[in-house]
Amino acid sequence: MNTKILKIGLLALISLFFNDAIFAQTAKEIAYKVYNRKTPDSGQSDMTMTLINKKGKERVRSLHQFFIDEGDTEKKIMFFKSPADVKNTSFMNWTYDDTSEDDDQWLFLPALKKVKRISNSSKDNEFMGSDFTYEDMERRSPEKDNHKLLREETLNGDDCWVMEVTPKEEEQYSKKIGWISKEKEIPVKVEFYDEDGDLLKVLNIQDFEHIDGYWIATKQLMENVQKNHKTTIELTHLKINIGLQSSKFTQRAMQKGL
Repeated sequence: MNTKILKIGLLALISLFFNDAIFAQTAKEIAYKVYNRKTPDSGQSDMTMTLINKKGKERVRSLHQFFIDEGDTEKKIMFFKSPADVKNTSFMNWTYDDTSEDDDQWLFLPALKKVKRISNSSKDNEFMGSDFTYEDMERRSPEKDNHKLLREETLNGDDCWVMEVTPKEEEQYSKKIGWISKEKEIPVKVEFYDEDGDLLKVLNIQDFEHIDGYWIATKQLMENVQKNHKTTIELTHLKINIGLQSSKFTQRAMQKGL
């Protein structure tokens, strides 16, 4: 074989290898930008959750949520205010900076007068009948997934990275494809694929607020395209950096209510 041709072939392979390696590294860096993006140290808001069935009939739920960043742990607690069938139900999520630790989640059902811890095996269940699962409510560590940068494109005026995310272990989603806003470092759209590789759900962030240097998603729509069912979550009366105390984020507080 011609030595010159051989060298050119080797150089092409080396170039391809390093380009792929850089591409993969960039994808993981983007994932960590999203995971570690700047967030307020505390806050609260009203929340409206609307469930919409395939006939367009709506069920509206009113909640109030609080959140706090304690450095090594981020905590969120939400209380259902209405309607009557979910009133005084509460949900709490703790996310740890240690990426090897899974989120802890608890649900308080007033009829049972008991706080239930959500097991890892139950996190693929629907959250309170919505199109979000308990896992969707978590802040997922990039270490649990493989990341691939597919392309860059503009979506609804946002310049985005388009990323494919696949779990390192078998889970409820075979993959996700996310459109990450370069400016906001937040996904503005996510497609969720089921275990067979078929499109299951689509999440669209429909509105943001920019408050004191923080980008916060204030309206989102999750659509289950297989069931033709939708859930919207909208935040209002949002306040940030309000100096909350850790005592607000306990199982006792869940039972006590607002």
